[in-house]
Amino acid sequence: MGSPHDIPIQFLKGVGPARAKLFEKLGVRTVEDLLYLFPLRYEDRRHMTPVASLKPGEWQTVEGEVLAKGGRRVFFNKKHVFEMEFGDAQARVHCVWFNQPYLDKYFHVGDKVVLHGRVELFKDRLQIVAPEYELMAAGDTRLSVGRIVPVYPLTKGMGQRYLRKLIFFALEHHAAGLDDVIPSDVRQRQHLGPIARSIVQIHFPDDEQAQDEGSRRISFEEFFFFQVCVMLRRMHLARKPGFAHTIPADMRKRFSGLFPFALTQAQEKVIATITSDMSNKRPMLRLLQGDVGCGKTAVALFGCMAAVVSGKQAAVMAPTEILAEQHFRTILKYLARSPFGQVRVALLNSALKKKDRAALYTAIAAGEVDVVVGTHALIEEGVRFKALSYVVIDEQHKFGVKQRAILSSKGKNPDVLVMTATPIPRTLSLTLYGDLDVSTIDEKPKGRGKVKTYHFTGDQAEGVYRRVAEWVAERKTQAYIVYPIIEESEKLDIKAAVDMYAHFLEHEFKGLRVGLVHGRMPREDARRVMDSFQRHEIDILVTTTVLEVGIDVPNANVMVIEHAERFGLAQLHQLRGRIGRSEKNAVCILLGDPGTEDGKKRIEALVRTNDGFEIAQQDLEIRGPGQYFGRHQHGLDELKIINPAGQRQVLEAARAEAQALVKADPLLKAHPLVRDTIRQRYPAYLEGLSGG
Repeated sequence: MGSPHDIPIQFLKGVGPARAKLFEKLGVRTVEDLLYLFPLRYEDRRHMTPVASLKPGEWQTVEGEVLAKGGRRVFFNKKHVFEMEFGDAQARVHCVWFNQPYLDKYFHVGDKVVLHGRVELFKDRLQIVAPEYELMAAGDTRLSVGRIVPVYPLTKGMGQRYLRKLIFFALEHHAAGLDDVIPSDVRQRQHLGPIARSIVQIHFPDDEQAQDEGSRRISFEEFFFFQVCVMLRRMHLARKPGFAHTIPADMRKRFSGLFPFALTQAQEKVIATITSDMSNKRPMLRLLQGDVGCGKTAVALFGCMAAVVSGKQAAVMAPTEILAEQHFRTILKYLARSPFGQVRVALLNSALKKKDRAALYTAIAAGEVDVVVGTHALIEEGVRFKALSYVVIDEQHKFGVKQRAILSSKGKNPDVLVMTATPIPRTLSLTLYGDLDVSTIDEKPKGRGKVKTYHFTGDQAEGVYRRVAEWVAERKTQAYIVYPIIEESEKLDIKAAVDMYAHFLEHEFKGLRVGLVHGRMPREDARRVMDSFQRHEIDILVTTTVLEVGIDVPNANVMVIEHAERFGLAQLHQLRGRIGRSEKNAVCILLGDPGTEDGKKRIEALVRTNDGFEIAQQDLEIRGPGQYFGRHQHGLDELKIINPAGQRQVLEAARAEAQALVKADPLLKAHPLVRDTIRQRYPAYLEGLSGG
């Protein structure tokens, strides 16, 4: 039998070509990938709560059967409600789901079901709103009840029972074929158990201690390899000579004059660090992290000017056209009063006609453009710079190491500043960004108003809209009404936004100027609406998440986020960062009915704090690193550990062992298995490294 790494998932019994496509959506292509598809969480079903013992206010897992069920539409808001009486011979509980009419055909009276949800008291009876559910087929309960049960990430068309059964089969037949890839001396020093046992205990733990030991083993392995990659990369880049910029002594003072406001101490401190980095021949590799609206763009612009006064070129890469355009406009605005002579700035995006694009390529190659702002278009083959010495990459988590490397390769080891408004919790930044020096702007510009955040349920929406209309009319402020877009239901989501826009015009916002923007509108139409909103020709903007980054309307100080439970915490915080950008106080209202514990925690965190670092820490604890850092983050989607925030000691031990190994064997000649594992898991890290 071959190694699990070499067996495509479609050849595992119970999969086949059609289901293999579903697994691809979960990042599973081989049997080994499946074994490393770890549970999101566990439910202790060894002693489930009897229905008669359910307590209001607690999240509980309960087993019983469907006693009665039925669906109906609520007249006043057209919502579909599916209700179910659930229980056993001793007691029953009422369950309710909104807008899931298909459940009427899914459940049948007499079905055995396991439910997990928050129990509450409603009209003198126990109720669970939108519990997670699992149908128990006769004779198929050994993996789903009477034990600590894993709950996995799913994709449409796949159920928990099927996935559990498949993973159990894969463990039985293939776990023994996994390689113990951590060097044996490291395993002994760190008291790490065999990989096969650890993987089994993470999926189907005998008890909490066995699960903890398995988790520690996998956590160590993943961080150990990630750290080896990071250190090899850092060592490799440090050997390459860069360009030492000549920065005049009065440069920082002249630069401060570009702005109609005083830079904060935190900004000044980072600019001093960048000055030192860019004056050095060793290429700068710096991560600039800071909360939404803290002034990262102004700091990044300093590096652009340092490159320009040294006779070189700068490039700014953003993840979306809207954000690239925002940066372009901001830079032009600041440079209107430039003490550095004429600075030639260009925007490279998909809206350029073929002829204009060719002309811009020629100008960049000839050195006739000083600062180029763009999206992924910057890393296209046709883009060549005459003398690129400084690169800014915004929203770091949206780009991978490979894209960073391609842009860098367009110059001779340029200085690189990567920026993120998704702050990394302080305890983890060194571990996760060992190939970058980290700078933090932890201070907001003076004179900003406060943003207060409130949560209301869906049935309180009408009152919220009325209040928004009053604020807009009385305070002459502007408002956003934001709708979520989920990939699988994009058409429906956009239709919801369009329908509500039409409804608002006739009802709650009648007499006010209302605009609509969504991702499927022609680009020029969307830009026209945005510009009108910026000029205050529109009072209320109904929008999908196209405004997540890059929109700056200081007079917009009210935001309503619809179905807030469908957004991630970092995304909610980013959206909220679009308001409170002037001296006026702002209000953010989260409308939604969280049906899960995690959804509730996200909303509670956002109401409790505006601190991006606290929110980042909370987000990491709720979601784990794979989702938190985004799929494109350099290899971090490979990290599948259960709770990195609570495993600092393991991370630090892994880092120390990785450091010792790389120092003793920088080309990994004595550790071929380590080298092969990195090549397999983190290919971007070994590309182009010495001896790679």
